[in-house]
Formats: sequence, structure tokens, C-alpha cells
Amino acid sequence: MTAARLFVALVPPATVQAELAALAAPLPGVRWTPAENLHLTMRFIGDTGPDRQAALEEALARVRVEPFVLPVGGLGVFPPRGPAKVLWAGVGHGHPRLYQLRKQVDEALLSVDTALDVHRFHPHFTLGRLGEEHGAKALVRFLERHAQFEAPPFRVGEFLLMASDLPPPGRPPVYRRVRSFPLVKPAG
Repeated sequence: MTAARLFVALVPPATVQAELAALAAPLPGVRWTPAENLHLTMRFIGDTGPDRQAALEEALARVRVEPFVLPVGGLGVFPPRGPAKVLWAGVGHGHPRLYQLRKQVDEALLSVDTALDVHRFHPHFTLGRLGEEHGAKALVRFLERHAQFEAPPFRVGEFLLMASDLPPPGRPPVYRRVRSFPLVKPAG
């Protein structure tokens, strides 16, 4: 078994993915994310060998957070200053359990690998990536037109360990579900 490029994510139901994908419009320089690839990254892990992957899975299996309902709404770009590179849909103020889940996922992963890059969490769904040649004025108009965007909230009942396979340039990555971890009420 070779190294896998891993990350932890929440995947919304197909109905929410379809609502997010329906935002795709002819915008110069935007490479839209295919509906089936829309997810919320909880933590990027990176290239991981089989032994380390097994240890990470064991640690993630100890995460205990109750299921919750996550809103989906609001659009924006990263970075907030300078040329935009990513067009995203947010989760409003999220849900307190989303942040509990992120904290426990980080603690689980750090128990296996203290070198993981733990940085600020801005939960979002990447709608598209912006090339150097994207039309800034068209993007501003798009954001204004969709300023009130909301998709249906969805119940988060699991988080996933996923792998990404990078295809030749110009094609979207292929994401594979490696393992599902159900959300459960903590004991006590």
C-alpha cells in the first residue's frame, strides 16, 4: 500500500451539493468544483503511509461529538485582501458542535503527529478556484447577486477520512471515502 493524500471532511447530502453547484455561472477564470467534490475540510493531513494512517484512524475513532444541524449560506473569497484565489460558500455562524468537532479532530490527529499544521479554521465549501485571469468586476457582480445565498441546512451525523487523487493538470481531483466516523453523544 502506498501513501495516501488524506484529509478529514464533512460531506453534505447530494441535495445541498446540487444547490451549491447550481451557483456555477460563466465567470472568466473560474474553475468550478464539481458537485460530487463539494465538501467542508475539517483538517488537511497530507501524504500518509499505511502505518500512520492506521494510527490516525484509531485516534479519530475516539472523537465524541453529538450530531448537529449545519447551516449553509453566504459567499466570499480567499484571501480577503489581494487577488482572490478561492470562491467559497460559508456556514454562517456554524454550530457550536462544528467547532467542538474540529477541536476533537485536531486533538486526535495531534496525538499521532505533533507536526501537523494547526491553523485558524474558517469553515467553507470551495465553490471554485480563480485563475490569474479571472474577471474581478464580474466576480464582484456575482457576489453581489448572490449576497443572500442560502442552501438548506443539513444534519451532520458523521465525519469522513478522505483521500484525494491528483489527476493531470486541468482536471479536478478525485476524492475517495476512506472511512466514516459516526457522531455520537459523549458518554456520561
